[in-house]
Amino acid sequence: MDIRAMLTAILVMAPFGGALLCIVLGSSKAIRSAIVLATGTVLIAGALTLAPLVPFRLSAATFLGADLHRIIQVADAALLLIILYYGFKHRHLTIIVLAALQLGLAIYLEGFLVKGPLPVERIFCDHLSLLMVLIISIVGSIICFQAIPYMENHEHHYHVMRSRQPRFFFVMLLFLGGMNGLVLFDDLMFSYFFFEVTTLCSFLLIGHDRTTIATRNALRALWMNSVGGAAFILGIIAAYLETGSLGLQRILTPWLAGSGVYLLALALLCLAAFVKAAQFPFQSWLLGAMVAPTPVSALLHSSTMVKVGVYMALRLAPGFTGTLLSQSVAVFGAFSFLAGAALAVGQSNGKKVLAYSTISNLGLIFACTGLNTAESMIAAMLLLAFHAVVKAMLFLSVGAIEQHIESRDIEDMRGLYAVMPVTALITVSGVIMMIMPPFGVLLSKWMAMEAAARNLYVIVMVALGSALTVIYWARWAGTLMSDPFAGRFRPEHQPALTWLALGPLGIGAALLSVGAPWLYLRLIAPMMKGPYSPVYAFTAGGLENTYGTFAILPLCAVAALGSIVAAVALKRAFRAKIASPYLSGIQTGEPSMFRGPMNQSVKAEAKNYYLDTIFGEARLTDWVNLGGGILLTLILGGAL
Repeated sequence: MDIRAMLTAILVMAPFGGALLCIVLGSSKAIRSAIVLATGTVLIAGALTLAPLVPFRLSAATFLGADLHRIIQVADAALLLIILYYGFKHRHLTIIVLAALQLGLAIYLEGFLVKGPLPVERIFCDHLSLLMVLIISIVGSIICFQAIPYMENHEHHYHVMRSRQPRFFFVMLLFLGGMNGLVLFDDLMFSYFFFEVTTLCSFLLIGHDRTTIATRNALRALWMNSVGGAAFILGIIAAYLETGSLGLQRILTPWLAGSGVYLLALALLCLAAFVKAAQFPFQSWLLGAMVAPTPVSALLHSSTMVKVGVYMALRLAPGFTGTLLSQSVAVFGAFSFLAGAALAVGQSNGKKVLAYSTISNLGLIFACTGLNTAESMIAAMLLLAFHAVVKAMLFLSVGAIEQHIESRDIEDMRGLYAVMPVTALITVSGVIMMIMPPFGVLLSKWMAMEAAARNLYVIVMVALGSALTVIYWARWAGTLMSDPFAGRFRPEHQPALTWLALGPLGIGAALLSVGAPWLYLRLIAPMMKGPYSPVYAFTAGGLENTYGTFAILPLCAVAALGSIVAAVALKRAFRAKIASPYLSGIQTGEPSMFRGPMNQSVKAEAKNYYLDTIFGEARLTDWVNLGGGILLTLILGGAL
């Protein structure tokens, strides 16, 4: 058996096998943990082994002697019937209608429209696929590792009498297999099946705790993602009618860009991508996912679920180069970037800040995809990688903090370094990596702004969104490190698997930033073909183009020097004494207390401004949803 085919089978089927073992043997904590750890290790090893073998194409006709296409047909029908069952179970008419519609369209496409087997290379793995496989398999597996101790504490906190962890890890591992399948298969019907696998898994994970609010948010995620599924299958039908093919690489023919049906097909597939990436006005399903255990949020927000959307858009981009659809996607993405950043400014809930930040950054990737130049595509793919690692680390950090202080509110994290010094430091490091040089997220955003310089609408929204981004990240980091310090740390105890997750993600994010030039040369530049061409050169320790140089390695040296200076300052702080703030000479003698009106004692407290009257959800949500809806209408209408 071809090693490439074997690795593809492992990356897709190993999580499915591990998931089944969790159900069959997972009642024992030790066995369940061993299964999750073994599956994650296999995925990481498989992804790293696959890296030097890319790119390749394979014709996968059978699996274990059975017709692979027939297997997917049956599995797809079963999956839609399961979604239909949940629609009837919860008496949700929208889910019922959308599931029935997709089932009918799938039967029409496979049973009546497609005549006979089509020539298609079912497996296609280039460097973009590899990038996604590495993110899914490495970051996704690390999240599953951290979920092992997290779920123990989670069930203890909620006083769960009978553990639901076997089912939880069954769905988590199934999720990883579905994601790998989606990015490795080129046959659109296979991609559609795995797209719906992620939809069902997200529904089950969001509703895991079975509370009223969890069920309500899970149903919202199911019907919204079913809208994306319906758009996906309609896009496949339109693409087949115009090209006669179900192979994604075969339908990406720019010479068809003048055809209304062809552009409509790509617009519908983009709509599916927007829904999966929780872009406005579909963001509420991702915000509702916060009720799930934090590893679920990390999996949905950072490394897997939402990345499907931007991956699909990046795949489709060569097909709509130079069209109104491309320009519309750029404006829509820039709008989402600005709107997400604005809503994040008004949040004190840490997980909501992370959620809106995710929506915002994905919007920037869509904007880069719509700009559709070599510079913008490079920025999009680099941001895809850096964002996945850093955001996963931040979500897992917030999960650890929440379990310790029983709050996810930023104000309750004030002075956290004295209570959880290591986790606080990792969180602050993650925030710094989101907004400061020399780290990769800022590098990617800088590239994006260079690429958008000639598009007035996009560059204005990206510039404003970037400014707002600095506000909410800097505020959070300042809050974590705000209380007076005199070297009074409390020892922090976390499970070994928590450190095994947070440590590698933090170190990995830093090393990725240092290695950004090599990441570009080895993984991104080989994808720059066809209408794109490499535009950056690695010179003087940085990436250089016609605009100038981003001096990555010199900035890394400055950052390392800054870390040494900070360590020296920390050592000096151990000898410091805490003094009460000066309160105009009216202190009572107690720390931070002063005499206020009516001679009453008042405690001086520091608190952030969240500018609710400007950036609050109640103020902005309806307007940004309206704006997003109008832009989506223009995208679909413009395609026609």
